[in-house]
Amino acid sequence: MKKIPVILIAILATNIAFAQTTTQKKLNLSERAADHFVLQLATNIWSGAPDSVTNYIKGFNRSANFYVMYDIPFKSNPKFSAAIGIGVTTSNIYFKKMEVDVTANSPKLPFTRTDTGFNFKKYKVATSYLEIPLEIRFMSKPEEPNKSMKFAIGVKGGILLNAHTKGKNLQNSAGVRINNAVVKESQRSYFNSSRLAATARVGYGAFSLFGSYNITNVFKDGVAADTKLIQVGLSISGL
Repeated sequence: MKKIPVILIAILATNIAFAQTTTQKKLNLSERAADHFVLQLATNIWSGAPDSVTNYIKGFNRSANFYVMYDIPFKSNPKFSAAIGIGVTTSNIYFKKMEVDVTANSPKLPFTRTDTGFNFKKYKVATSYLEIPLEIRFMSKPEEPNKSMKFAIGVKGGILLNAHTKGKNLQNSAGVRINNAVVKESQRSYFNSSRLAATARVGYGAFSLFGSYNITNVFKDGVAADTKLIQVGLSISGL
């Protein structure tokens, strides 16, 4: 996995070299904004987690990411551009009849089954990161951003802002509600304080499909299985 950043850098360098050596007629880019917002709606996957954990994870783990990005077209070929930004990303992993004790003092992060006793009808592990994304982009029609095929590859690095669990609606093993309790526990000690991910997007106009793969682990070494976060979803932006 450590080779992935090197490969991405090589790809980016190749695209830049190609763009700089390609000549284009002068284009009118007045309809192309330099800065824009990016909203991503994602589903989350913990890759590498053991069956004893994934068997208790629900199928659709939704979350959202939000960035402000600045786009810099290459003068020699405006179809290509580089972009940098800043934003906040989130991930939610929803569990059924399992609790994750992020406030424990044990060397290992406890994943505790609750299917034979009281459990929360809704329970999740949530994290949020402050991130800086970098991208190399391609737009088939630079003069008409809303009528263009668009592609982007890149990397993003971030620091952990928050990690917590949240349980709602306590019930017994038969699924009968006991009360409407909401229990939130916040602690970052088991989670990596920084992360690096590879990213890609492809779409048309303001909409695109995106994917990101964490090169770093979600958790610190030794406290849980080597777990990578994968996000796949819909991206809405100017590119």
